[in-house]
Amino acid sequence: MGTAKRIWRRVMRRMQPAFDTFVAGYVRVSIWWMRLFPASWSSNIIGNLGRWFGPWFLVSKVARCNLRAAFPEKSPREIEAIVAGCWENLARMAGEFAVLDRIWDYDPANPGKGTIELVGADIMARLRDDGRPALFFTAHTGNWELNAITGEKLGVRGGVLYRAPNNQKAAEVVLAMREKTMPGLIRAGRAAGRQMAQMLEDGQHLGMLVDQHWGQGVTVQFFGRPAATNPTLARLARQFDCPVHGMRVIRLPKNRFRIEITEEVHLPRDAEGKIDVQDAMQTVSSVIEDWVREYPEQWLWLHRRWR
Repeated sequence: MGTAKRIWRRVMRRMQPAFDTFVAGYVRVSIWWMRLFPASWSSNIIGNLGRWFGPWFLVSKVARCNLRAAFPEKSPREIEAIVAGCWENLARMAGEFAVLDRIWDYDPANPGKGTIELVGADIMARLRDDGRPALFFTAHTGNWELNAITGEKLGVRGGVLYRAPNNQKAAEVVLAMREKTMPGLIRAGRAAGRQMAQMLEDGQHLGMLVDQHWGQGVTVQFFGRPAATNPTLARLARQFDCPVHGMRVIRLPKNRFRIEITEEVHLPRDAEGKIDVQDAMQTVSSVIEDWVREYPEQWLWLHRRWR
């Protein structure tokens, strides 16, 4: 049996480059195809497919387990509705990714008239002009890719931390798409900490997703259960003593979105007056929990947040 496994692994290693090339080609063709149509078409078609077929995928068991633990008061029917909504939101994101550069149409002179509504434009204007660095946290809600576009569109200098796909060739295609609308992309890895620190020293702004499992992180309570969380946000806030704001995207009917930027989230401090990393991440996680409770069908329940 051991010999068979070694042979299989050797075959898979040799096939990996061809597989990666195939996946990257599929992603490239899919992006090209979706850009031929209005954004609403791709979002609606793929979103409906996700709602219909997604709940049948095995990974949906993870979502159901998460939801039963987070919402013990909800009926099986309510749980299934959230699972279907989760898949629809994720599928719509896939359809919208190819046309992110066309979705943003926020007009300060006519707020609320286009695809994008913005709550907190005044906050972003202050941050743009005060000459200080700031941090933003967000979560996998709505079309979270729009968070990364907001700062650039409003003239706020900075960047975002992102995790690239494991498929290197597909990652290159995705990066090329993101670079059209998202400046200052920082790929998660060993060099990311140095890059983020340099940007904050320069008075720029950084955004990051903080709602996924992080094995080496701090433990917080999320929906009443312990969850390991990446403490980078709090550590940077402690090091640079800069303000922290929340930012989220809410998917609205008729292919519209509301982007909300919060006022500064005041983080707990220790006896020395410095931000307490553990308590700070608990505060941030509690904000995100409130977001998820408000629109549970728009969060990524398919992720194994609790382990």
